Amino acid sequence: MGIFLIGLVVVLGIVLLIVLVVGGMGVGIYNRLVALRNEYKNQFSQIDVQLKRRHDLIPNLIETAKGYMAHERGTLDEVVAARNGASAARQKAMTNPADPGAVQQVVAAEGVLSQSLGRLFAVAEAYPDLKANQNMLQLQNELTDTENRISFSRQAYNEAVRNFNTQREIFPNSLLAGIFNFAPATLFEISDPGDRDVPKVSFT
Repeated sequence: MGIFLIGLVVVLGIVLLIVLVVGGMGVGIYNRLVALRNEYKNQFSQIDVQLKRRHDLIPNLIETAKGYMAHERGTLDEVVAARNGASAARQKAMTNPADPGAVQQVVAAEGVLSQSLGRLFAVAEAYPDLKANQNMLQLQNELTDTENRISFSRQAYNEAVRNFNTQREIFPNSLLAGIFNFAPATLFEISDPGDRDVPKVSFT
């Protein structure tokens, strides 16, 4: 009887040890996934800062161009509409950067905005006085600088997303990711190669 009790205690001890080890691993994996998720959310907030700066520049750009491009109302309205759409998508995504659909909407809206800005600057080539306007030149420089910052922020965000997705997919992390609903994060990728280019206009 004594040997049986000793054996039972040993078995229970081993089981308890296994439970503690597995539980400790589970806690470690969970905390790691939380940290990586918070990291890519933080990186998305850096993109958001630069996108907001871009959106804030556009009203001044439109006001400056409007004085010279009275016959290009359609082009100007197109930029305004694209800017408003991009701003709305950005604000929605910031409420939950872990929502893949919201991030994809931001990417699509920013692509539309880049295309409309490109058309605006192409049309502006036909207006010499606008090309010589110092305010327009300054806004163009600020917009180019902002586009470069967006590019760097996007790279950092995508790296954080890849790190998170890799960790949530490997075993045994994938088990906890499913249990605790760690959904895969979405890359901030530009599908149209033309949208990767910073909108430019030569005022020389």
